[in-house]
Amino acid sequence: MKIIIVGLGKVGYAIAQQMVGEEHDLILVDESAAVIEHADATLDAMCVEGNGACASVLLRAGVRDADLVIAATADDEVNLVCSLMAKKLGAKHTVARVRNPEYFRDAPILRREIGLDMIINPEYAAAQEIARILRVPAAFSVESFARGTVELIGFQITEQDGMAGKSLIEYNKLHPNALLLCAAKRGGEVLVPNGHFVPQAGDRVYAIGTPTETARVLRSMGRDTSPIRQLSVIGGGRIALYLAWALDGMGMHITIVEQNEEKCMAIAEKLPKATILHGDGTDHDLLESEGIFDADAFVSLTGRDEENLLMALTAKDSGVAKVLPKMSRPNYTALVHDLGIDTVISPKDVTASQISSYVRGLANSQGSAVESLHKILGGAMEAVEFTATGATHFLNTPLKDLNFKPGLLVAAIVHGGKLLIPGGHSIISEGDRVIVVAKSLFLKDLNDILVR
Repeated sequence: MKIIIVGLGKVGYAIAQQMVGEEHDLILVDESAAVIEHADATLDAMCVEGNGACASVLLRAGVRDADLVIAATADDEVNLVCSLMAKKLGAKHTVARVRNPEYFRDAPILRREIGLDMIINPEYAAAQEIARILRVPAAFSVESFARGTVELIGFQITEQDGMAGKSLIEYNKLHPNALLLCAAKRGGEVLVPNGHFVPQAGDRVYAIGTPTETARVLRSMGRDTSPIRQLSVIGGGRIALYLAWALDGMGMHITIVEQNEEKCMAIAEKLPKATILHGDGTDHDLLESEGIFDADAFVSLTGRDEENLLMALTAKDSGVAKVLPKMSRPNYTALVHDLGIDTVISPKDVTASQISSYVRGLANSQGSAVESLHKILGGAMEAVEFTATGATHFLNTPLKDLNFKPGLLVAAIVHGGKLLIPGGHSIISEGDRVIVVAKSLFLKDLNDILVR
């Protein structure tokens, strides 16, 4: 596919990195000469310097025969104008980054009136991810599939789990369950487990099942699954606002600390149920006196990675059970895990995965298209959801009779709205939702899981 990305900030660049890896014809546009020079040196793509909202710049980038234009600048208005102009000039599909909550609420109107095909909002996506994790605090990652029927949870194996040191076959005999362990990372090695896999303390693993079953199994392993009642948030930006809205109705009291007084007043008006504190989120005395570290969970959402990491570590050291820092720089992730923080929130990475899912769906709109996609274990693996159609070549064939590509697992089948953990005699029928976990094979179609 021919894809034009306008705006190479953190989000635009992350999207470009992912698209380059998936072998698209990529054109990158930014009005900063320095940014274009950096992209030209680091990415296998054509680079165009200029304002992406200008028709002449889009024409230079080849918009007339573009399959997709992604407007990802830091300015909502520029992104909307760019998308409108691109559609008028012949682009088949357009995606715009829209951060302003007022514009975001008008998404259906924007799609209808200016022909937008998709709206991305990194702050909203990050808030949704945080909300999912806070619902299952014993997990470091929670991804949802098949409209919430299926949940993929990540957790770290401990000596106390009862799972460490036993093969999955042995563990499942002792503790019957309806979960499937479908991915694992041990040290630097990423694995697709089979029944003989023996989890060890320290392994980071992913299991798939229904939300009810994942919660039951975590409880049986001795993990604390108590709901979070008190949440402390440092930084009162858009993510904090979207997060408070997402958690409304869950019986959770939220305290937000924000340094900017004007922003505090605006947040207080929009979030009447929350406690808004005006102050420096790195002021330890202030946080202690206001009971910020007495919360069940702590989320640091300032604009600086260093502050977010420092405050998350302080909260953890003060006894907060669940801490989630927002991080933009990927080179910090390994350090954070080494320091004992199991969950990191990256708005740009969440958005890049959403775009990748959309692009793969476009690339294969006539086959068994990608419904959703989530990168896991630092991007080393991906979980991809497909809908089986009449174009799927192996309908109604037992899985044991199929020749799958290596490093891949059919992790779940949703048939008639019910989750089935697949076995050798399981079949895939037309209309089924199928979740596949694979070492990044860039799957675009359900048929791609077989050796040709």
